Amino acid sequence: MADKKKKNLQPHKSRKELRKTGFYYSFLTIVLLFCLIQIGFSAILNISKIIAYKAKIITLKRTLNEAEEKNKNLKDEIKAYSTTQNLEGIARNTLKMAGEDEVLIIINNNPPEKK
Repeated sequence: MADKKKKNLQPHKSRKELRKTGFYYSFLTIVLLFCLIQIGFSAILNISKIIAYKAKIITLKRTLNEAEEKNKNLKDEIKAYSTTQNLEGIARNTLKMAGEDEVLIIINNNPPEKK
């Protein structure tokens, strides 16, 4: 008799209510799986972006160091060529210039072209 009282105290759910709750739980499960897939995809995408940006940072740092080294070498060259003797040597050899009391003779060793 005690068993009959326990059965009467528990409410019986109809099949319609069970289907509603089953559908509700299934829908929530699908939504949660979709959210997990989105989170996973976003995490993978962000990690790949981080790796790409770190590679770009390394490349840019290397380029910056090379540019600074080249800049330093150019400054040293400017200091070396800023003296009068060096400028005169550059003018004579590269630009084929002569001093005020000098005559410049240029000898062309190339034979004339035949037409």
